[in-house]
Amino acid sequence: MTVLRLSEDDPQAFASALRALREGALVALPTDTVYGIAAHAMQPVAVERIFAAKGRPHDKPIPLLLADVADVPALAVDIPPAMWRLAARFWPGPLTLVLRRSARVPDVVAGGGETVAVRIPDHPFPRRLIEALGVPLATTSANRSGHPSPLTAGAVERELGHALRLIVDGGPASGGQPSTLLDLTSVPPRLLRAGPVTREDIAAVLGEEQVA
Repeated sequence: MTVLRLSEDDPQAFASALRALREGALVALPTDTVYGIAAHAMQPVAVERIFAAKGRPHDKPIPLLLADVADVPALAVDIPPAMWRLAARFWPGPLTLVLRRSARVPDVVAGGGETVAVRIPDHPFPRRLIEALGVPLATTSANRSGHPSPLTAGAVERELGHALRLIVDGGPASGGQPSTLLDLTSVPPRLLRAGPVTREDIAAVLGEEQVA
């Protein structure tokens, strides 16, 4: 396992992360919320490694990080108009939206279910990786299941260092908490996890639509 410091003057961290992801290895990286453990989303074996590393139940889906809202239609079907309004207001940012998944999303990512959780992070490093890969990153917090979400590269190394090819150290995570999780497959939309984007923030965008 290698730890590389994220630096605009040194492309080594980006090149090493991109290579590791293409090869099916796990990479821990900074996001705008907490540190995440990431895999190539279209390589089921790589995504399986996230479950093994975290001790995560296989029926608990792995969210996908995207680089652009234009990527959503390839991953989801029956997209409600509310998704586009919320994305326009809160992406890039700490709001994860649950949608009905398309056939392109591997079963392991969806935990065998019919939905997919998607988000565009407000951090340039994961977005650059996604653009270079040409596919989303299957990404969740870089900790053992049930443990606190890590805010530093050191915390990631203590928790999951044994399972990772690379940790990209971007300094302390700026957000400090996981993203808000909103299920848009139910009517009304259902808040599954409170976070930086509040119920009131969401309601202000949805207008007359209520949030359960």
